Amino acid sequence: MAAIITNKFRIHNAEQFSESFTEAVPNVYYMGIGRPQAFATQTRGDSRTDNEGSDTTPLTPVDSIGDEFYTFDDMLAAKKISSSDVSFCIPRRNWATGTVYDYYRHDYGNRITGGTSIQSANSGATTLFDATYYVLSSDNNVYKCLDNNGNATSTVEPTGTSTSILSTGDGYKWKYMYSLTAAQASNFLSTDFMAVATDSTVAAAAVDGAVNIVKIKTAGSGGANGTHTGVPIRGDGSSGVASVVVSGGAVTSVTVTTPGTGYTFAYIRNADIVTAGATSLSGAELDVIIEPKGGHGKNAVIELGGFYVMLNTNFEAAEAANSGDFTTANDFRRVVLMRDPKSGGAAASAATLRATKAVLVTSPSGNYTADEEINQATTGAVGKVVEWDSSNNILYYIQTRFNDAGVDSNGNLTAFSGANVITGVGSGVTSTPSSSTTTVDSVSFTSGYNAGELDSDAGDILYIENRSPITRAADQTENVKLIIEF
Repeated sequence: MAAIITNKFRIHNAEQFSESFTEAVPNVYYMGIGRPQAFATQTRGDSRTDNEGSDTTPLTPVDSIGDEFYTFDDMLAAKKISSSDVSFCIPRRNWATGTVYDYYRHDYGNRITGGTSIQSANSGATTLFDATYYVLSSDNNVYKCLDNNGNATSTVEPTGTSTSILSTGDGYKWKYMYSLTAAQASNFLSTDFMAVATDSTVAAAAVDGAVNIVKIKTAGSGGANGTHTGVPIRGDGSSGVASVVVSGGAVTSVTVTTPGTGYTFAYIRNADIVTAGATSLSGAELDVIIEPKGGHGKNAVIELGGFYVMLNTNFEAAEAANSGDFTTANDFRRVVLMRDPKSGGAAASAATLRATKAVLVTSPSGNYTADEEINQATTGAVGKVVEWDSSNNILYYIQTRFNDAGVDSNGNLTAFSGANVITGVGSGVTSTPSSSTTTVDSVSFTSGYNAGELDSDAGDILYIENRSPITRAADQTENVKLIIEF
């Protein structure tokens, strides 16, 4: 069956996702970090192994229910994403001198000859959004190329914010679309992507169905030389008029003198050029370029292919301003995007959530070591140290499906409980869990234990990224820019 999913559908999906942050009953999204332990071949409770790659080359996550459960197991913390952290974006294309840019056409990919060949850009692109038809200037202005002067190199950088078409000295014609604000440049400008937004002034000045560009497909021959004016632009619009220059018997340039309005298809007929004074001209073929719905600049997101959404999140050290839920004593190897997680059985709403479990201990014999195995001989519980807070005697840990990190020799995952001694397998340190119900360093303990603020396996994991370890520090901020393509 011959069918396509259109780019408009992709943009629609991006819009729906973006709008889900601000709807009357919005979805709630968190960016999380996890995986403090190294990637390796891990032994399961049934003695089989899971190959996870290595820290140098972690394996690509598997899109499975099992991996979603596992992702919750070694989560460290998560931070809520606000609507101000979200932007439509497009691939970044910096203007550079000496580059041949594609120009905007409405019909890339069309078989306009009736044969099998299709209309393609100078770059070889056969779709508009694969074409290099827009640029980001050094002033952080975005321009759409309307005419590349017969595939000439661009040598003059476009400047200014006029709503009129900008002609540069290299023969290019540009349309100013919008400028990146300081906030957009800071939050939504990466090496490969940039924010896209509609400029209200540009949108207000746009004319629906105007014609501004006519390209010469075939120059023809035999015509009377001169500038032939008053050539009508035919189609379903009105009032469009062009001026056609004939030199050496062939059409050499076409200038739109009256853009008209309302065109969704348009033609300049050879016969009308003849009538205007070209007499014996024959064989000329001209391509009238149709503007997007509403005109250039009416909706930059649609016109420039904004079916990407960027999420920008900063993990600011321990997130001290938000209860200090992020450990700085261990690294992480995984970034996740979660939708509608829960905390304490209810919808999560806090700015940050600590995912690790914690136990308040007494009489530690020394300092536990990050990533070492801990166990409770009495209960059979096994876990892995995330952080040891020696100032407050708080031991933060995780439990996973593997023998040295969560399950005992029989393959059971048993919770730490009671005033049973906890031993560090590597350090040899021992301590006894407190029986107190109290709050220490913003952590609420019930009989010495805290299950974490992020409910395991509640909510949906939408994105998982495994990567080489990121070492955290008390004076460090990690900026995560997640680009989702729809």
